Amino acid sequence: MTFSVRIEVRGYELDTQGHLNNAVYHQYGDHARWECLRAAGISVDDLLATGVGPVTLESTIRFHRELRAGDEVEVSCAFIWGEGRTLRVAQRFTRQDGELVAELTSVGGLLDLDERRLVDDPAGRWRALAGNPAVIGL
Repeated sequence: MTFSVRIEVRGYELDTQGHLNNAVYHQYGDHARWECLRAAGISVDDLLATGVGPVTLESTIRFHRELRAGDEVEVSCAFIWGEGRTLRVAQRFTRQDGELVAELTSVGGLLDLDERRLVDDPAGRWRALAGNPAVIGL
């Protein structure tokens, strides 16, 4: 299952060339990931109540086309689960006509807020919190 949200580019998010500032792509990616978690039935309060919080360890953007003020972009969010303490999230930024604008790939985990270390089984922790774990690929 691939989750996505639609976002309209706002004028104040542009750089001096008139296209979406590169840092804003990260913000759009964060927004889509939180909305995906919310759709799975997970809230920030749920996470914090169990003593964990999500952390980003790496984030890479590959740009294909520019976005300008007023453009609408669909930002997808696909969680990719593996073994160990980390997970990947693959995100695609796509215009309404289907044209790929950018790809954002992140590596993250769940931080034990007391121990300040990544938890050993992030998928298990997410699954336990989610009302609809299929939204995050579990």
